[in-house]
Amino acid sequence: MAPAQPASGRAKSILILNGPNLNMLGVREPSIYGKDSLQDLMTAAARRATELGILTDVRQSNHEGDLVTWIQQARGTQDGIIINPAGYTNTSIAILDALLLSELPVIEVHLSNIHRREEFRHMSYISRAATGVICGLGGHGYVLAVEALARIIKAKAA
Repeated sequence: MAPAQPASGRAKSILILNGPNLNMLGVREPSIYGKDSLQDLMTAAARRATELGILTDVRQSNHEGDLVTWIQQARGTQDGIIINPAGYTNTSIAILDALLLSELPVIEVHLSNIHRREEFRHMSYISRAATGVICGLGGHGYVLAVEALARIIKAKAA
């Protein structure tokens, strides 16, 4: 399936961002985060996006400033953002502010159910900017986020 083409001629595209320590998936606490690598999860998400006619730009950083810069660059170039902010979920007002500034639909993803974990993980600054939040469904959460964002983008274009 060819990527969807808006009136501007630009294919629909989403940015998928992953925060600190997600580069260690498959090694880091597999009983919580699963045995799949970040590459495995991003391949599945990108495959689903392609099936839906959407391009993906996938990135990971352990540095807050990189994530903020990429979010800022997404304004006007991307149609939505999927973000797993990881350890920045409950600490980063800078990422929250960048997401709000982007004016893009945002889906927040967490592999584990953050509400069944330590109390400090229950609060998310990022959720204040998120259109929706998916947590506790493991790596499949990314595929679901792609599907949800595709529907949001399609509805916005209609």
